[in-house]
Amino acid sequence: MFKFSKLSLQRLEGVHPHLRSVMMHAIAITPVDFAITEGLRTTDRQRELVVAGASKTMNSRHLTGHAVDIAAFIGRELRWDWPLYERIAEYVKQAAKTVEVPIEWGGDWKRFRDGPHFQLPWEIYP
Repeated sequence: MFKFSKLSLQRLEGVHPHLRSVMMHAIAITPVDFAITEGLRTTDRQRELVVAGASKTMNSRHLTGHAVDIAAFIGRELRWDWPLYERIAEYVKQAAKTVEVPIEWGGDWKRFRDGPHFQLPWEIYP
């Protein structure tokens, strides 16, 4: 059982309470530790990411607190191995069902698959 660090909890500030609830439940049940790397973003930060190619849109759910990005850890080592994010996504989806909040995983997208990204759906959370 894992818990978020102070930094991850700070990065959840400004994130929609329903998404925060999903992530808090997910960290408690996942077998793969993870941290929150970004939640609510400023327009300037989003622009930086678009220019760098790390994001494809200025219409990001991060701008409204409806998205988070995560990073997986094995021990103290930050890891980007795709299977870790698939595994974490299973538990985030399970947590979402438990707290009855719909969730979208960027890894399920057909274009620009984004394994570290989770968001609340536009249709339900405009």
